Amino acid sequence: MESLRLQFPALQQAGLIYLDNAATTQKPHDVIEAMSQFYLRDNANVHRGAHRLSARATRAFEGARATLAQFINAPAQHEVIFTRGTTEAMNLLASSLATMQLHPGDHVLVDQWAHHASIVPWQQACHRHGATLHAIPMTAAGRLDFDAFRALLRQHPKVVVLTGISNALGCRVELEPFIAAAKAVGATVIIDGAQMVAHSHIDVQALGCDFFAFSGHKMYGPTGIGALWGKTELLEAMPPYQFGGEMIASVSFEHSSFNQLPFKFEAGTPAIAEAIGLGAAAQWLMRQDRHSVAAHEQQLLQYAQQQLRQLDGITLYSAFADNVGSLAFNVDGEHHQDIGVWLDQAGIAVRCGHHCCQPLMQHLGVKGTCRLSVAAYNTHAEIDAVIAAISDYLEFIDDDA
Repeated sequence: MESLRLQFPALQQAGLIYLDNAATTQKPHDVIEAMSQFYLRDNANVHRGAHRLSARATRAFEGARATLAQFINAPAQHEVIFTRGTTEAMNLLASSLATMQLHPGDHVLVDQWAHHASIVPWQQACHRHGATLHAIPMTAAGRLDFDAFRALLRQHPKVVVLTGISNALGCRVELEPFIAAAKAVGATVIIDGAQMVAHSHIDVQALGCDFFAFSGHKMYGPTGIGALWGKTELLEAMPPYQFGGEMIASVSFEHSSFNQLPFKFEAGTPAIAEAIGLGAAAQWLMRQDRHSVAAHEQQLLQYAQQQLRQLDGITLYSAFADNVGSLAFNVDGEHHQDIGVWLDQAGIAVRCGHHCCQPLMQHLGVKGTCRLSVAAYNTHAEIDAVIAAISDYLEFIDDDA
């Protein structure tokens, strides 16, 4: 653990316990160095350049795409589209795919704990095309309701959007039966994998989905970069999302034709350094013992759940033994932001709010929650520090009362 933590410069700050990883992870030296080397040695625009800097930049950029294809076991490199992250990937699909698939009277399903980036683009697409958006409900126990999902499938939805791991709760979904059931009624299935990529081995072919979206900054990579994987036949049939340089084959004032995949969906100068950094992050993750890391993270989360349950006045939300990454809780009668400020004064970084999941918060009957989220570099001692700080807060409010 010590050698692992030393790979992350930000963690060397004295007095910092970083447990806000579901919002963004810290970056290892490998990622920072890959981006720095691009700017120090190879800074040039990619593709079509006649000079050596452009050739080196292009090799590194397309090498990152190849790495990501390997990382998620994509059948073909051209199926990996660089985006600014999961949010842009969802907007791309809701703009482009929706024009092909949605018509008046059609239906789209999105799970109840979905991030706003999954809900709002498809909500707006439904408004544009006269379709209806439905929420896949949760059970009373706090998991996604498979029986209710199968009932919704009787409406033969055109699109189903599933969140692999809830960013707000840490709940995971056994995606395979959901995907298989949706495909059986002819739906196109999109997976929000933003919270999956840092914690789970991803195999898009084994999943059987049609699209998979993820963000770099959730997997030890840079902000402002991510990727959308999609099946070739669907990507080729979809119209372009944005127009401009790189995505064209030919242009005249009378007519334009568009480039082949993946460039058809990558208008303009891309985030080259960020893409290279994302490739480095994927390589870093693939060098780790993913099984051991996942086991360590789950132990931390289970330990945090156990310790918080021993405190009076703590409410946990959908806290299951198989949760991944995140734990949501509140102190009874206290505003979640007050808890966040108190923890920050103890040097502990967590996130407090609605976590871009307002429909979920409405379902839970709260304005927001506190969320601690773990990564490979977190320790049991850091969880102990959180428990101690919350215990101090409980004593403080008890004395104040």
